[in-house]
Amino acid sequence: MACASFAKLNASSSQWIGQQSFSQRHARTSAPCRVSLPIRAAAGYTDELVHTAKTIASPGRGILAIDESNATCGKRLASIGLDNTETNRQAYRQLLLTTPGLGEYISGAILFEETLYQSTTDGKKFVDCLKEQKIVPGIKVDKGLVPLPGSNNESWCQGLDGLASRSAEYYKQGARFAKWRTVVSIPCGPSALAVKEAAWGLARYAAISQDNGLVPIVEPEILLDGDHPIERTLEVAEKVWSEVFLYLAENNVLFEGILLKPSMVTPGAEHKEKASPETIAKYTLTMLRRRVPPAVPGIMFLSGGQSEAEATLNLNAMNQSPNPWHVSFSYARALQNTVLKTWQGQPENIEPAQKALLVRAKANSLAQLGKYSAEGESEEARKGMFVKGYTY
Repeated sequence: MACASFAKLNASSSQWIGQQSFSQRHARTSAPCRVSLPIRAAAGYTDELVHTAKTIASPGRGILAIDESNATCGKRLASIGLDNTETNRQAYRQLLLTTPGLGEYISGAILFEETLYQSTTDGKKFVDCLKEQKIVPGIKVDKGLVPLPGSNNESWCQGLDGLASRSAEYYKQGARFAKWRTVVSIPCGPSALAVKEAAWGLARYAAISQDNGLVPIVEPEILLDGDHPIERTLEVAEKVWSEVFLYLAENNVLFEGILLKPSMVTPGAEHKEKASPETIAKYTLTMLRRRVPPAVPGIMFLSGGQSEAEATLNLNAMNQSPNPWHVSFSYARALQNTVLKTWQGQPENIEPAQKALLVRAKANSLAQLGKYSAEGESEEARKGMFVKGYTY
């Protein structure tokens, strides 16, 4: 009997939070109490937040994500035979951030903390290099993923402790938007606990960021891992985003002053059938229209291990008709893969590598405008980059 009771308890605990509305859950325990309290949202930064978000979500432009941790950047450098030293990391990021003409296609760049405070070898701050090209500097503020006790081998994102003071310092250094990445795993459930933890953490981070003048990028990445069909991804994405917006609202987050960084709705990476760009666009836009208010200025997709060409084709398919929001990109590997392989750590390859970055940036710019064609794409650009259990 005890085993049966435990099985029932375990089954119920893995169900989604939210089968009853917030008001329904609380209406049984207390009578409604109407109290009017002043709410201080965005701490006086409202106009600036809205302006920053609109600047990043400008036509034909998207985000270059170079916020990999030092350990992850080290793996990238190791792939071309370079040691993971600050000098090598600086050299690579200098190559990216000083690319002539980058601001035509890139509106924002997400930096790792080390990079935010670095300068070029000539002594010019990276932040100033970006501002000269009208690229908004951003900063990764989370402290990474750790195991979530009580879950199905899932993770939670740490970093709320001290976030307000760190955000204030990042603002002084020139950052104007922030990024916090948490993940949801479909093969692991996902459990109600993991979804609630991800959503609440994102909402607290978003409120703290806005309170310190930073536009928060809200990113609950639904990992590609698994062999599930696209319909299952849609189901999970809808649940995750409904929870995220519930807590964003409860934390008085200004929707006009945020940006979203969702995963595209695709089948699991190990599913037997690949979906076409048109199918991915259909399912992804269905999810967004059901869950994302039109007040949100921009949807900046992550690439999540798709090949460079795949990520661009899928984005292009989503921009074949008007959307309520700016639908664009915030790519890391899908902008940098060919660049890194072209550079190889050699000074004489800097110019060709910068040209390779412009090729990818321009391709995604065209995709944001719905005008991209995959004609002439290289074989390298078509190679998938999915890594099971990938971490930043």
